[in-house]
Amino acid sequence: MNDRPSLYLLDAYSIIYQVFHAIPQMTGPAGQPTNAAFGIFRDVLNLLRDRQPHSVAAAFDGAGRVFRSDLFEDYKANRAAMPDDLQPQIPVIRRVFEGFRIPVLEFKGAEADDVIATVSRLGVERGMDVYICTSDKDARQLLGDHVFIYNLRKQAVLDAAGLKSDWDITPEQVVDLLSLTGDAVDNVPGVPGIGTKTAAQLLNQFGSLNALLDNVAKVSGAKRKENLYTHADTARRARELIALRTDLPIAFDWDDLRRGGIDHAALKSLCVECGFHRFLDELGADDAKPPEDVWPVDRYQAVDTPEKFDAFLDRLRARARFSFDTETTALDPLRAELVGMSFSWEAGEAYYLPVRGPEGSTTLDERATIEALRPILADPGREIVGQNLKYDMLVLGRLGVELSPSITDTMVLSYLLESGERNHNLDELSRRLLDHTMIPISSLIGKGKNQTTIDTVAVDRVTAYAGEDADAAWRLDAILGPRVREEGLWDLYAELERPLIPVLARMEATGVAVDVPRLRQLSAEFAGRLEAIKGEIYEHAGREFNIGSAPQLRQVLFDELKLKPTKKTPGGEPSTDAEVLEALSNAHPLPRLIVQHRQLDKLKGTYLDALPGLVHPDGRIHASFNQVVAATGRLSSSDPNLQNIPVRTEDGRQIRQAFVAGEPGWSLLTADYSQIELRILAHYSKDPELVRAFAEDRDIHAVVASRIFGVPEAEVTRDQRRMAKTVNFGVIYGLSAFGLSGRLGISQADASEFIDAYFRQYEGVDRFITETLERAKAAGRVGTILGRRRAIDGIKNTTGRVRNLAERTAVNTAIQGSAADLIKRAMLQVDRRLRGGGSRARMLLQIHDELVFEAPPDELPELASMVREAMTTALTLDVPLRVDLAAGPNWLDVSPMT
Repeated sequence: MNDRPSLYLLDAYSIIYQVFHAIPQMTGPAGQPTNAAFGIFRDVLNLLRDRQPHSVAAAFDGAGRVFRSDLFEDYKANRAAMPDDLQPQIPVIRRVFEGFRIPVLEFKGAEADDVIATVSRLGVERGMDVYICTSDKDARQLLGDHVFIYNLRKQAVLDAAGLKSDWDITPEQVVDLLSLTGDAVDNVPGVPGIGTKTAAQLLNQFGSLNALLDNVAKVSGAKRKENLYTHADTARRARELIALRTDLPIAFDWDDLRRGGIDHAALKSLCVECGFHRFLDELGADDAKPPEDVWPVDRYQAVDTPEKFDAFLDRLRARARFSFDTETTALDPLRAELVGMSFSWEAGEAYYLPVRGPEGSTTLDERATIEALRPILADPGREIVGQNLKYDMLVLGRLGVELSPSITDTMVLSYLLESGERNHNLDELSRRLLDHTMIPISSLIGKGKNQTTIDTVAVDRVTAYAGEDADAAWRLDAILGPRVREEGLWDLYAELERPLIPVLARMEATGVAVDVPRLRQLSAEFAGRLEAIKGEIYEHAGREFNIGSAPQLRQVLFDELKLKPTKKTPGGEPSTDAEVLEALSNAHPLPRLIVQHRQLDKLKGTYLDALPGLVHPDGRIHASFNQVVAATGRLSSSDPNLQNIPVRTEDGRQIRQAFVAGEPGWSLLTADYSQIELRILAHYSKDPELVRAFAEDRDIHAVVASRIFGVPEAEVTRDQRRMAKTVNFGVIYGLSAFGLSGRLGISQADASEFIDAYFRQYEGVDRFITETLERAKAAGRVGTILGRRRAIDGIKNTTGRVRNLAERTAVNTAIQGSAADLIKRAMLQVDRRLRGGGSRARMLLQIHDELVFEAPPDELPELASMVREAMTTALTLDVPLRVDLAAGPNWLDVSPMT
């Protein structure tokens, strides 16, 4: 058994760049980029938990000129500048290391590799096993009996035997091998024509680089021999550059490297700041911190007899404000049965009214209880506090109770204050704002296959759980309510978000009818097409293989068909992602077929096969509309996500055909804002040309193309209009010349000139973007037309064309957030008129800038007129609002209405 203590050395920038490129773009609550910081946090947490190291340190490059640059001026000359979205994450990552109490080691004029090499030697001398966490192949020269390389992604250890298996050399030969092959990453040239395999063969034949260079005459192959003669000095210089220093006079205290506790407060603060809430539970309890005050869950009262209920009612009637929550048998409020209700109106005090429980439990009669509570719950003169009250509205609505419109939803309040936060659920808010961990539901009903429902749990246990929910909501309101008012957001809540809650509840309760046979028909058609495409793929490949297997596809594309890979995965393998396949499609037909197969297979699995399982017994899908997910203020939907049903391809549009009017003879009506974001841009920018174009109801894309290309509008070509449309919808959000060139298939130089021409013609747009960024930089936030705001951190450039993530987010929030304000205001007006006019029509869906209704044929003209009027007058802008109306039997086959 090995009893040597372990030392883990983290090659900081190697890991940072790896996670930055491997993890998709992420943003924190303030819109700041966080993907690299998230990856480092996760890696460190996993390392400490899974490997339990004795000692740990992170190595960074030291300040100042690297000594290797004195040996070779072009050393690392081809290194690109650090990406704009990575730079602001480096200080955060250093805080991650600090929070985990991992010392940072660096030495002036030396690279992290040299620090690691030196500390590795010292660690072995102290009797330690050293594990180097890096993806840098240079570190392989350090492998030895007690030095290993640890892959954080794969949790795999590389030792000298693994090196022999991979490169067929010993650790002592690594520097010589890299000297022959060169290192393109560091711009270190080697000997032309010699790759890893050839270099290993030569070193196994001659033993070392010096021996090889002394015996070039014995090398086979005239060209190889010539290259070795010609580039011998290059290889010797490469050896000096690649060999790591193990003798740095670096000073540190070994006791500092030894693992101890972590700084819980610092890490918790960082998690909240970055939105890494999933890590909070994994950090565990702070043993150094005294236990938090225990909430009095054992003192919450069960109101489970008629006598107790009568006394409770007397106390409740005297309250003008109270918090309320329901306990049910399911997460879906339209399938759930009521189990009980909890109330609170004082911190530390709560009451639970059970109407269901295990056999033998004492419970209240559901119908009698609901009837007694109905006038109180529906009383507009009382304010009801709760968390995610839309759920409770839906549950009560099925029992015939309409909840009071005077509600304070702590989930929505939290969202208005911190729209960039990803999570506003009760557990998270309690932890973040009350420093309290809620009783997990899994402790009552279990998990997985053994999970039960809460009506099978003893009433006293449910009382503690349910009472805590009501108590927590009451306490959260005491914090969030005053903050919302202090920060000028109460009107936005009271006039827009609060009245929207019952509107969304009604939409969810109504649902949208689905033609399940049509979905199944489409699924069968797609299955046939997938088989046909699969046959073509096999024909072009020359054999059958697993199309969904990246390794097998990689082998076909790059080993057998000899296509040239355009980029690599974080693990170093050639990538087979969509971007690569699109790029390879010009060289061979197989990549294009793979793209088609993937797209069709995704549509089939995600929608055609999944949607029938979401249809309720009433033949409708009842999606959930979420107010607190999108940071811009837009609504999102889930179960299913109707926002993502594709409409840009014919295959995607076919799915819409299965969404139909739910009553015989009825029609669907769609109402879609026309180019709303560009109209909001015109309103904000006051650009006279944009304002005039919209005022005259001209084709905005043709107008822009005309001005940029200098041709009359009537002579604008389809291609010119397409280019202008791409710029209209892309440049204002920071679309770069590189991005535009990729979308339009033009050179970056032409794309750059196109962008510059746009801003020369539309100076008001340029001015609006600059002013928006300046205000956001000064205030640390950006606002919308109705005062919604989002925190923004990391704005650097307020002028110019290249935008980092924070800058793109700022402009995007101002425009998209205002579009969200507009359509929400429109929904309120439409709902008010529908309910007040005795119409049978129903509002069903809100998708991006579109509303979908169903109505009987005799009401359709009046409904269309009312919807258009409500939507175009929801807000007053400097440009007219336009709504495109269409009606038909399903969501696809609709015809325009004038």
